[in-house]
Amino acid sequence: MSNSRISTFLLSFLILWVLIGTEPAKSDQFLTLASTTSTRDSGLLDSILPMFTKESGIEVRVVAIGTGQAIRLAKNGDADVLLVHHQKSEKAFVESGFGVKRYEVMHNDFVLIGPSSDSAGINGMQDIIKALSRIAEKESIFVSRGDDSGTNKKERDLWLMAGFDKNLQSPEWYIESGSGMGATLNIAVAMNSYTLSDRGTWLAFKNKGTLKILVQNDKHMRNPYGVILVNPARHPHIKASHGQQLIDWLISKKGKKAISDFTINGEQLFKVN
Repeated sequence: MSNSRISTFLLSFLILWVLIGTEPAKSDQFLTLASTTSTRDSGLLDSILPMFTKESGIEVRVVAIGTGQAIRLAKNGDADVLLVHHQKSEKAFVESGFGVKRYEVMHNDFVLIGPSSDSAGINGMQDIIKALSRIAEKESIFVSRGDDSGTNKKERDLWLMAGFDKNLQSPEWYIESGSGMGATLNIAVAMNSYTLSDRGTWLAFKNKGTLKILVQNDKHMRNPYGVILVNPARHPHIKASHGQQLIDWLISKKGKKAISDFTINGEQLFKVN
């Protein structure tokens, strides 16, 4: 069996597990949201979605995977709403007719994490491109998610801007975990290495070891999230009414307040527009 077929099979199994593992709804008052691991791992969805359910009576069943996988899931009609963070891919999703309209919901930013020993000497830099160039120059170990997630897509874009193409160069110091953000951070901790994370997941992450934020606040590290209703004209079974209710709530004053009020140790994780 090819890797792509195995991946499709595993993804289908994950969806079934999420849907079957959830207590059956008394009616069809539920929708499926395909989102990223960052919205789950940060704790945001667990915080805000019960508020929407209480107000609307609509249960939200979340499938949290990388952005690339979430988009493929939505293209297949296996989700009603898409909440991800890679604008280029989101725009293509809508323009190709798979989504109705993209609404920007919120944003946070990416941070470059590394060991306190900092072999690349990048601590305190505010230029992510120069920092990555320094990591490559020093051949310091960098752990990439390598999973086609929004974070991984951003990371690849940043590396290209730094003059490094992992498709052409395969150095021993560049390691792909093929996993979500939490698992990748655990690997980076174990290897005392560098990695790129969204700020929310990093703040919620418990096993930090000697790692800390070394580079932040660069304009290239902004991380916007968009929400899109899957096009019912493409997939008639899509729960368009329920899905639009969720979108309308997320971009409403109540939804924005719920997002803004979500904090860890007093620090706001996501900012609304």
